[in-house]
Amino acid sequence: MTIRVLLADDQALLRATFRILIDSCDDMEVVAEATDGAEAVDLARLLRPDLVLMDIRMPGTDGLAATSVLCADPDLTETRVLILTTFEIDEYVAGALRAGASGFLGKDVTADALLDGIRTICAGESLLSPLATRSLITRFLAAPAESARLAVPGDLVSLTAREREVMAWVAEGRSNEEIAEKLYVSPLTVRTHVHRAMTKLGARDRAQLVVMAYQTGLVQAHPASTDGS
Repeated sequence: MTIRVLLADDQALLRATFRILIDSCDDMEVVAEATDGAEAVDLARLLRPDLVLMDIRMPGTDGLAATSVLCADPDLTETRVLILTTFEIDEYVAGALRAGASGFLGKDVTADALLDGIRTICAGESLLSPLATRSLITRFLAAPAESARLAVPGDLVSLTAREREVMAWVAEGRSNEEIAEKLYVSPLTVRTHVHRAMTKLGARDRAQLVVMAYQTGLVQAHPASTDGS
């Protein structure tokens, strides 16, 4: 199955570079390019891509606003959003994750990392494991605006003790393999617990499950480092 990708970036050179890279792979293709968020929304509704590779800083409708619209559209539940960003705009990325984006990558990402990221998200996972992402989550997702709240503490009563435990490890940025080692179970068992938790809580994907873990207080945010790390 070919992964169909929509590029959304106002820089023509970057779009061209990403198109060449993605189209060079047998398992994915670029189906369209958008120069701003509004065009990305229109093209996504028309073409129903598997993934939108979304820049945040674009003229007019930016990537954050576009992500909110895309992820709220009931006709685009199968379309995932992968944010392209720099660490200078962490707070905007947090907003995109709350809106339903499945992860993010820096614009200095390597070619292999970008392609792996696209495949990872389209496989139903999320890009939430690097240390930089853990820092982002703990700093900005712990106390989101009420309007962006996806879950409340009472929602966790539907989960089993093991599902809550696995959810907490997911929120710490651990992979299924890492969680399996800690719990002495198989990665497949961990994956099952993750999907059951997502189903019970109505999480769109693993990224939203992380947001819910912080919003419900299942996992507490750690104070930001004072040494800039």
